[in-house]
Amino acid sequence: MQHAVGSPSPPPLQPGHGPATGWSPAAHHPSAPQPGFAPGFASAPSGPAPHPPGPAPVPQAPGAPQGHGAPHAPVAPHVPHAPAAPHPPAAPHAPAPPPRDVTSHIQLPPGGPVAVPSPPPDAAPADTGSTTLAVLLIGPAGAGKTSVAKYWAEHRRVPTAHISLDDVREWVRSGFADPQAGWNDNSEAQYRLARRTCGFAARNFLANGISCVLDDAVFPDRPVVGLGGWKRHVGPGLLPVVLLPGLEVVLERNAQRSGNRRLTDEEVARIHGRMAGWYGSGLPIIDNSHLDVPATARLLDEVLARALTSPPKW
Repeated sequence: MQHAVGSPSPPPLQPGHGPATGWSPAAHHPSAPQPGFAPGFASAPSGPAPHPPGPAPVPQAPGAPQGHGAPHAPVAPHVPHAPAAPHPPAAPHAPAPPPRDVTSHIQLPPGGPVAVPSPPPDAAPADTGSTTLAVLLIGPAGAGKTSVAKYWAEHRRVPTAHISLDDVREWVRSGFADPQAGWNDNSEAQYRLARRTCGFAARNFLANGISCVLDDAVFPDRPVVGLGGWKRHVGPGLLPVVLLPGLEVVLERNAQRSGNRRLTDEEVARIHGRMAGWYGSGLPIIDNSHLDVPATARLLDEVLARALTSPPKW
């Protein structure tokens, strides 16, 4: 299965990394005039190079004739440089904003088949609260699979996802094949699509360190379609557990349902009778007839701890 990933985008330009600002043109000094040039000349005058000046002339009385020789060129008055304008203080850099969540930079590992968990070296019960697990809850309608799975996922110490087969199956809005209207090719295909979609989702969650618990009504007389399909979609490390309360409890819970999830009493009794075939299969079975949801979730933890120590063969 191909998994598309987004191309990383370059991080935004952080404040304070742009060009420096706040400098005034007046801060630059004009060039000093070159020696021997009066201010205002654009270029040096042409002609022979001037001779070095002779001895300074002796001052004479007013009206006295000047000495012979070429008159000296007038000396340009000294123009002092204008004082440099003070540099304005540099503006302090604004603190960088906190990094934004850029999910396109997160590379997600592709999902792969879940391997069989390795038993602890001392054969002691494993700590299921700190272990990444793939769990499949099996049971008839009204056994409490969805309620127990949701509660167990919400109260674990590690990230855990609950993937309900019925929820995924009901993604089909137009053209939904309701099994209560009769089992046909459309309902069979939609169940298979839902199981495959749940399996792919579980593999992706598990590959990224998130445990998963799935729930489905898998029949023991069709293990190739049920358990075999889940094993292909998720992997051999999937841990199946059966919830199987008494028939009276199942009928009572089914009567509290509504919509297409509520079955007739005859259908519930038929499914419950078929589910009894799990006894003797080797899979762990929990009879939660007299247990509430939290107590069933605690018992599920104990069963999973034993399954981690000695994984079931199925």
